[in-house]
Amino acid sequence: MQFELPGIILFTERFDACVAFYRDRLALPAVVARPGLVTLDLGGAYLMIESGGVGRRGPKPIDENPTILRFNVSDVDAAAGLLRCQGIDVEVLRLDWGVVGCFSDPDGNRCELKDHSASFHVLSRQVPKHCETA
Repeated sequence: MQFELPGIILFTERFDACVAFYRDRLALPAVVARPGLVTLDLGGAYLMIESGGVGRRGPKPIDENPTILRFNVSDVDAAAGLLRCQGIDVEVLRLDWGVVGCFSDPDGNRCELKDHSASFHVLSRQVPKHCETA
């Protein structure tokens, strides 16, 4: 199966605040905007923000929302500093597998910055060997 464009749909309670967060603070360009639905460009994928979700003040626990929106960057500390200047609380963690900056959107959906190091590769449009057909 060949997917044309991958995407994530994020249902939100605080729709306007979440749109402003991703569009204005994280600088994701808007592609489509209409009442109750905004689609943002994730660079090869999309983030569709819709109303109808459930928000929480502060980060949602994993059992409530087992997903993290991750944004790879060249310098986590610098990117975290830019977010902090906009009033976003970012916790930078240095782990044995890399550096992440943890924060959440206005609905409590968890997000991370991740160092885009040579140890992290995404192979796009490749079919795993076990899925190839003869």
